[in-house]
Amino acid sequence: MRKLLLLFLLSANLLLNAQEIKREWDTGEANGTNSKLWEQIDTRPVPAWFGEAKFGIFIHWGPYSVPAWSPSGTYTEWYQRWWYTNSIFGNNNPQSDAIPNFQKKTYGEASSYYDFGKMFKAELYDPTEWADLFKRAGAKYVILTSKHHDGFTLWPNEQAQNARFFPWNAGEVGPERDLIKPYIKAMRDAGLKAGLYYSLYEWYHPWYQERTDKFITDHYHPQFKDLVNNYAPDLIYADGEWNDEDSYWRSGELLTWLFKESPSKDYVVINDRWFKGSRFNHGGYYTTEYDASGVEGANKPWEEIRGMGLSFGYNRDENIEDYNSPKTLILMLCDIVSNGGNLCLNVGPSADGKIPVIMQERLLQMGAWLDINGEAIYGTKKWERPYQWSKGNREFNFREGKAYVEGDYILKQTIDPIPGKAVKEVFFTAKEDAIYAILPKWPGTSITIKDISLKSRAKVMLLGVESKLSWSKKGKDIVVLMPAFDPEWELPDYAYTLKISNP
Repeated sequence: MRKLLLLFLLSANLLLNAQEIKREWDTGEANGTNSKLWEQIDTRPVPAWFGEAKFGIFIHWGPYSVPAWSPSGTYTEWYQRWWYTNSIFGNNNPQSDAIPNFQKKTYGEASSYYDFGKMFKAELYDPTEWADLFKRAGAKYVILTSKHHDGFTLWPNEQAQNARFFPWNAGEVGPERDLIKPYIKAMRDAGLKAGLYYSLYEWYHPWYQERTDKFITDHYHPQFKDLVNNYAPDLIYADGEWNDEDSYWRSGELLTWLFKESPSKDYVVINDRWFKGSRFNHGGYYTTEYDASGVEGANKPWEEIRGMGLSFGYNRDENIEDYNSPKTLILMLCDIVSNGGNLCLNVGPSADGKIPVIMQERLLQMGAWLDINGEAIYGTKKWERPYQWSKGNREFNFREGKAYVEGDYILKQTIDPIPGKAVKEVFFTAKEDAIYAILPKWPGTSITIKDISLKSRAKVMLLGVESKLSWSKKGKDIVVLMPAFDPEWELPDYAYTLKISNP
């Protein structure tokens, strides 16, 4: 009798729980979130290391790295989508049939995107070599695409075959080995945080196209858990969320498992791309993509992702003029960090696993600058204002008529001004009792820093140079006398940093 009573109470409790969950969904926010669940997720602190890191590396690598082509100004990792839909978007007015025409001409009419899985060999892949490069570049974390929107996984995964009836993972085709395990080890051995990108949706998965619950219960959730259980990443970058509300994705339910039961539960960092409308509203750190504007007042750490050109996957159609200069990348980093964000700069290896030489060169150039100026970047916080503006109009619209903001936006706001527009004369960051003033160009004999109050014993130094600089008050400003420039200092000319110690 007692057992029957306990069974009855348990059944009643389960029924009440189910009714409560349904009530929460029914009374949730307009975008289909379970408000109680997401309130818990949103209040979880972003682990401190992420906000202190400031500079990371993104890696897009997969079957799309085989053709490695789309018109410059477009994403090559979207090759399958461009081909199958006979459409494309991006900068430079790409022709809608560019990819179908390229595919037919290069691989023949009978070819299939899935052939690229077999051709993606990764025969020169050396993650230890990657890690050494990233460390020399001054990066503190790395994010590798474990699965992009084409559904191909870089690790042996049984869900990748769901409803496809052919192998679609690196363990069985192409490389025929696990590409993620050695990546995780190499990054951690180098002292870097090892993150993984994961696409929630897949363009041409039959279950997703039909929006069946089976895609969630038998594919997305178990595949995600398999990834985390196998590799326990330090960071998870979700993507592909934008078409569906969380009543479909049930990402809140999955993240509850991640934070309570997974091997990464105590330290994992997540982003904000988990369901339609979640960006800058729900999840972990906030994300921008080829447009770091509009982040004023963000109440969480945030990150801008972008490539060295205008693609994430390696694009053979990009020429030297499509790649941002090292000065552009450094000023972009300073601009983003001064506004409280991180820059996660993408590299796109070729299908064999080699990082193109021009990308290596750009990373090493950034590393040389960070070797001298890194203390003005790592572990800093926003100062009371991010920039010092000159006189002029501060309104800019770098996205007008374009899909993506090109890297020269920062040159137009600093060293190559638009007539009548203001420029950012100084970027500011702060740490403990120091303020850092980063100058986009050598100022000549002196630099005036406006609206700053210093104690009489404050010191000003030029990073990379030992001697103190003279300074004086001028109303609400200070005037710093610059030394005669000495080529023997070997300071990279991308930007110069004044350290203002104000104990």
